[in-house]
Amino acid sequence: MITCEKQIKSEYLKNILDMLEKKNSHEAEFIQAVKEVLISIEPVILKHEEEYKKLAVLERMIEPERIISFRVPWVDDNGNVQVNRGYRVQFNGSLGPYKGGLRFHPSVTQSIMKFLAFEQVFKNSLTCLPIGGGKGGSDFDPKGKSDFEIMKFCQSFMNELQKHIGHDIDVPAGDIGVGAREIGYLFGQYRKIKNSYEAGVLTGKGLEYGGSLVRKEATGYGLMYFMREMLKANNITVADKTVTISGSGNVAIYACEKAQEMGAKVVAMSDSSGCIYDAEGIKLDIIKEIKEERRGRIKEYINYVAGAKYFENNSNMPAIYNIKADVILPCATQNDINLSTAKILVNNGVIAIGEGANMPCTNEAVEYFIANKVLIAPGKAANAGGVATSALEMCQNSMRYFWSFNEVDKKLENIMINIFKQCESAADEYGCGCNYVAGANIAGFRKIVKAMKAQGII
Repeated sequence: MITCEKQIKSEYLKNILDMLEKKNSHEAEFIQAVKEVLISIEPVILKHEEEYKKLAVLERMIEPERIISFRVPWVDDNGNVQVNRGYRVQFNGSLGPYKGGLRFHPSVTQSIMKFLAFEQVFKNSLTCLPIGGGKGGSDFDPKGKSDFEIMKFCQSFMNELQKHIGHDIDVPAGDIGVGAREIGYLFGQYRKIKNSYEAGVLTGKGLEYGGSLVRKEATGYGLMYFMREMLKANNITVADKTVTISGSGNVAIYACEKAQEMGAKVVAMSDSSGCIYDAEGIKLDIIKEIKEERRGRIKEYINYVAGAKYFENNSNMPAIYNIKADVILPCATQNDINLSTAKILVNNGVIAIGEGANMPCTNEAVEYFIANKVLIAPGKAANAGGVATSALEMCQNSMRYFWSFNEVDKKLENIMINIFKQCESAADEYGCGCNYVAGANIAGFRKIVKAMKAQGII
């Protein structure tokens, strides 16, 4: 397995990486995401180097098909006009309509949108469902805003986005800062503008107007289905393992729920301020009340549970990573775990990392985990349950029909089992052992390349 640029043998790949950095020098997150994929797929590139070079496969694959950037003006509760920036990156549509979430967060930049869209292409490929990859969002921060302000922003955002989406073109969903409330406002504005009820144009909708059962739980459940398969393949069980989960949003909550169902003991969860630790095991009903019902801060947990502790984050590292556990599930945001954090986790005896977030580990951290025989469930594979269930929502919308909770959950479980098998098979074929990061990248890459080649130079 190639894990270091100094070991690169392919001259074509070296040239591509050089071009990547020159053309995107101000986009660190995008460069990081692309490098991680390209370096890990070098065995495939070496096998087909002349063909790929002639067809400019890599040059086309790392360049988005389309980047849309737009102004989003809206009026706050005090009557003042605010202006944010909106994005939609339609990265690769060779497998189907662009599919990927919308993120509303102050950290949103073009670099982050591009990295997320690039990752989404591979993630969607692994689901084996007919969906391409895209991502969008805005630097708008929903925190501290009234429902009316959020509605006005969403309506203004959709006024522009609607020009570029459709159920056979591009189907957005939710992400950080975009939940059922925001999807509802976005869908309502789309319906009003189009004067048409196109349910399949957005996913993550409410059950009352075309949403799917299990969509809320899907990313977290899917993460644990993948983790179960990965651990089982290495003769390890989920049951009785201690688990910490960074984050306390949708993915973290339902990863916790499924982990507990599988017999694991989740002892810590976090938010952007700090983490709570409960040696007896997290009481998820309390977390749901704080986070889902009241949108409060996680430190409120200690007011309900005697013996629970709260630790503030510091500038060096999120506090949760000081807590010893067998399994770590980073479900918050990108680059949450760097090399120094990885060293602490390995020293504390971690056996597996499950990436519930997109790119939560830096490339250096990933290399360190692999070198120290820590199993990694890569985000583009392990957190694909959300987009997989979004695609199932699209199917139901097309059929004008609803599946039961158990039906959708079983389909999700089978998809995640199949994703793991693809990662395992590709890793075995190219001699990567238990490196499922490489396996995921290789499996996704080969499918995308086949579709691109079949459709000509476009």
